[in-house]
Amino acid sequence: MAEISAALVRELREKTGAGMMDCKKALIETDGNLEEAIDWLRTKGLAAAAKKAGRVAAEGLVGVMTAGNTGTIVEINAETDFVARNDKFQNFVAQATAVALEGKHTIDSLKTAAVGEHETLEAGLTHLIAVIGENMNLRRLTHLAVTNGVVSSYMHSAVVPNLGKIGVLVALESTGDTEKLAELGKKIAMHIAASAPVALQISDVAPSLLEREKNILIEQARASGRPEEIIQKMVEGRVSKFYEEIVLLEQAFVMDSKLKISQVVENTAKEIGAPIKVAGFVRYALGEGIEKEESDFAAEVQAQASGNR
Repeated sequence: MAEISAALVRELREKTGAGMMDCKKALIETDGNLEEAIDWLRTKGLAAAAKKAGRVAAEGLVGVMTAGNTGTIVEINAETDFVARNDKFQNFVAQATAVALEGKHTIDSLKTAAVGEHETLEAGLTHLIAVIGENMNLRRLTHLAVTNGVVSSYMHSAVVPNLGKIGVLVALESTGDTEKLAELGKKIAMHIAASAPVALQISDVAPSLLEREKNILIEQARASGRPEEIIQKMVEGRVSKFYEEIVLLEQAFVMDSKLKISQVVENTAKEIGAPIKVAGFVRYALGEGIEKEESDFAAEVQAQASGNR
């Protein structure tokens, strides 16, 4: 049996919110497999849905920029939140986002593109690292575009316009009034920032994600002792609820919970007299999926004190 360390138990507790002893038992039951332990806790009703992104660990800025029917979102990381408030870093991220949008760059081609007064983005980052004294890197970028329609953006927790911690782009395909489309796109982008959907429509949900959720729901239903045919109906109902939680078009609109996003789109289409299709969206939360090294400050101070004796 795998050794269950205190660090592993703590990590599971942070990801699920379950009790310490429940986390330890889950890890014992799953031979130390963290993902299986999360599912075990959920099956027993001891944890909420797993936090997909984990703890936000990287700092820096997300930048968004749009121009009519195109848009770009970029993330550039640094070590501390202090850098996000630095004018030089803010200007650099804004310039990099503008260059990425104009040139429709990939992440690799952007690294070699001229940004501001620097010959390449990588040269600019090297200069900033020397000036500010922190490591930095271009982590990711995404473009959205439509043939007819608009790409709208929203920045949550903006430190300056178009730069902040949670950025969203939404692409709407339509021949309708662009002002009305932009207004709708902004509202949907704000909704996405708050609700963090993982798929645009039901057919986009990864089969592996759906299968995992169904297995958990089946085990939960069987624990109730109901007949198998009742269990299947229970699971079908809960899968529908699952879609309402993670699929954008199935989610309840944050500004009017009586309407689904799909209904909000349909209502606006009737208003402007032209069909509207949500062609895509992207949501960047600063540092999502990156684990920051934890340090025990008291232990560090003690170690330094011991070394100075």
